[in-house]
Amino acid sequence: MPWNPIIKSRRDWDVIPNLHDYDTVRRGFSWDRARAELDGLPAGQGLNIAHEAVTRHAAGPLAQRTAIRWLGKSGTVDDYSYRRLDELTNRFANVLQALGVAKGDRVYALTGRIPELYITALGTLKHRAIFCPLFSAFGPEPIRARLAIGQAKVLVTTASLYQRKVAAIREALPHLEQVLLIGDEQPTPPRTGTANFHQLLEQASGHYRIGATDSEDPALLHFTSGTTGTPKGALHVHGAVVAHHITGKLALDFHPDDIFWCTADPGWVTGTSYGIIAPLTNGLTSIVDEAEFDAERWYGILQNQGVTVWYTAPTAIRMMMKVGLPLVRQYRLGKLRFLASVGEPLNPEAVVWGEQAFGRPFHDNWWQTETGGIMIANYAAMDVRPGSMGRPLPGIEAAIVRRSDSGEVEPITEPGQQGELALRPGWPSMFRGYWHEPERYKKCFAGGWYLTGDVAKQDKDGYFWFVGRADDVIKTSGHLIGPFEVESVLIEHKAVAEAAVIGKPDPVAMELVKAFVSLKDGYEPNDALKRELLGFARARLGAVVAPKEIAFLPTLPKTRSGKIMRRLLKARELGLPEGDTSTLESGA
Repeated sequence: MPWNPIIKSRRDWDVIPNLHDYDTVRRGFSWDRARAELDGLPAGQGLNIAHEAVTRHAAGPLAQRTAIRWLGKSGTVDDYSYRRLDELTNRFANVLQALGVAKGDRVYALTGRIPELYITALGTLKHRAIFCPLFSAFGPEPIRARLAIGQAKVLVTTASLYQRKVAAIREALPHLEQVLLIGDEQPTPPRTGTANFHQLLEQASGHYRIGATDSEDPALLHFTSGTTGTPKGALHVHGAVVAHHITGKLALDFHPDDIFWCTADPGWVTGTSYGIIAPLTNGLTSIVDEAEFDAERWYGILQNQGVTVWYTAPTAIRMMMKVGLPLVRQYRLGKLRFLASVGEPLNPEAVVWGEQAFGRPFHDNWWQTETGGIMIANYAAMDVRPGSMGRPLPGIEAAIVRRSDSGEVEPITEPGQQGELALRPGWPSMFRGYWHEPERYKKCFAGGWYLTGDVAKQDKDGYFWFVGRADDVIKTSGHLIGPFEVESVLIEHKAVAEAAVIGKPDPVAMELVKAFVSLKDGYEPNDALKRELLGFARARLGAVVAPKEIAFLPTLPKTRSGKIMRRLLKARELGLPEGDTSTLESGA
């Protein structure tokens, strides 16, 4: 187990960490006390995420504080105070009301990190509709699938993205009644059910009263991928805000005067839970950068915006490491107080590199789309063991378990033994279901535990260590990709008979998507066809999801029942033991 080097907790704190004594805080913690830090709607009408994030601050001493500072990729800087953000999100809530959107209807957003995305998210939550963000790099097919599964009623997107990715699939989306376009361009010819986002916003009232909201009312729908079947829509409720708020304080060490930057796109759950909700409920100023990763730009933002707490992804950290230390040392980054990482396990070298580059280590943490918030973390006042996920948050009970042949679940108490990471249900941001898939949801629970699907181990001091996925889901640059989704598109090509997809280790992206393809009769494997298939997949799936490599095989290894053995393909690709091949078709 990778014990060394242990990075000792600093004691020259600029501010005392919120979780300064782990055991004491954990013993005295309760979710009821965490809930008491929030206001709730007036007259006891419940808990609404947007009220806690914006409205209560807009009516109080933080009204003129900058809630969001937006940095446009062309150099534009636009500040949104809590009062301004409250008014704009009120306007959008009124737009939804005028369009006939009801409580529980699904409102989707397909944009980059632009102000309209954040207005859409918070306005939707005020109106008690369900907000669903989509990653803007998706291609038409992943977009269509997610809009169809959630039966989207409204989509907010840019005119450019609409023309490139939505217009051609709109006829296949009968539930999609309204598309609100950001920008001056409109469809040609004009399309019924398509309107200009800003025109509607300007015409709407800036006053809106949030209706009574039960903590169990649905609020967020985040899609994640599985190894088989369609993408899964994980449903979260308004009561999740309790976990978003308190984990921001405990795991990310939010303090009232912090300038916070979460680099994640809201199309990824981190970008919603910690890119939108948590910093706002805590009354911080949150930096939003429209541009994609560029090391010089990022260092400039950290310096010029005086960022104190920074939450980013291992892929980005590894890309900065690749650029090297001379660049980062050109910047004055002394205001940085806490650095955190999430998305995939952070390799120990990256944790140590944080010390070299910034004078502070990166603090890795672990959670999932399904958990809705941080569950296990390395805290500001805790010794960091590079490579470890850290220790469970107060209010979270975690264990390493094994499943018996009879389906029973039992905890593994011996330190260092691998098993499945499990959590005791009951935290506020736990997902409440997979959209319209109750049986799929039930399979996540057994023996009084939520079974995460991640293999891990725990050392004698309570630190958890990630080992790997229990299934075939591919994690690339912080995004989860289901092989089935990629395979389904590849076999739509006229030349492809079968396809199988695996994750191939990559030093920067963690894993690359690699596809194995067998061809139909009459087609010959060659470089021209390989390029054609790569382009076909990229056009349909988008750059993030599409395979980066394709290999041709005469046949794909399958079980006798016809199931393609991705595990075997991965073992062969990596030169690993093939394991049990007793169910393999002969000759495969």
